[in-house]
Amino acid sequence: MHAVVYSAFQARPEVVDVREPDCPDDGVVVAVEATGLCRSDWHGWMGHDPDIVVPHVPGHEFAGQVIAIGADIRSWQVGDRVTTAFVGSCGVCASCRRGEPQVCDDQVQVGFHRWGSFAERVAVPRAEHNVVRLPDDMSADVGALLGCRFGTAYRAVVQHGRIEPGDWLVVHGCGGVGLSAVMIAAARGARVIAVDVARDPLDRAAQFGAEVQLRADAVDVRAAVRDLTGGGARVSIDAFGGPATAEASIGCLGKRGRHVQVGLLAENGGRVTVPMASVLSDELELFGSHGMPARDYPQMIAEIRSGAFDPGRLVERHVGLAEAAALLADGDSTKRPGATIVVPRG
Repeated sequence: MHAVVYSAFQARPEVVDVREPDCPDDGVVVAVEATGLCRSDWHGWMGHDPDIVVPHVPGHEFAGQVIAIGADIRSWQVGDRVTTAFVGSCGVCASCRRGEPQVCDDQVQVGFHRWGSFAERVAVPRAEHNVVRLPDDMSADVGALLGCRFGTAYRAVVQHGRIEPGDWLVVHGCGGVGLSAVMIAAARGARVIAVDVARDPLDRAAQFGAEVQLRADAVDVRAAVRDLTGGGARVSIDAFGGPATAEASIGCLGKRGRHVQVGLLAENGGRVTVPMASVLSDELELFGSHGMPARDYPQMIAEIRSGAFDPGRLVERHVGLAEAAALLADGDSTKRPGATIVVPRG
């Protein structure tokens, strides 16, 4: 089959013929219909993820049709349309037994721990715990986005942020995750402030319901947010991932506010200056948000089907494998608003 492969970190990815994946006894093989080009894939290509072994096939948010099932599989059949949770949980460790599979002690992530979805087919282990059924009337584009950026944003806004109508929510970084968070929060009645360093993503955020747009390179974001909200936001999300955005997000909070860290923190070893005196005196809550468990997908899918929001509006363009390889190396997925969808076949 054809797949995007890089043989060393930061080496130019190429489209090559590779062996088709074997089906794990506890897994399935999926014919990939659509897969998103995500900032996390760029982090992996840069060498920021110690779990990746080269040569490697990237790609982790995808949708497609099951074409093979393992000997131990009971819940899935050939022909099922599926995506999968970002964290592939084991189902048996202490974290999984507590009902927290997103922090599984023995997690396996497709596209990181093993070859991913920038290919015509991808093998998904532990399918009973991590594969998610997609409705027949849901597009492959939307299904792919649910696997990472939209599902991650949904959990950040709804479960960690616990957003309520009328709450002020700030989104720092309006890429795929950030725009998803804007869309979800606005649909739930929040008053959304979008923050970015570029005009195009802010314009998209306005289309998705951001009431206010702030250029981070032109204003004092913390002061502006505190002035706009009368003391600080209820929820603030770092959807980009960096010390500056994380610190700004925490600094935007009002009393009893909640910061949610979604963007990966590769810079400076992930170290961030946290004003613990304010965390204490204002009783702030700080959350990390690492994907969403498969069991929580039905609620999100139900809201999508009800028309509450449409992840398909995030899609900016479709590309093939060759163009995806070039865009990954150029870091292009971090420069444009919206989502780039890779179509491996056709």
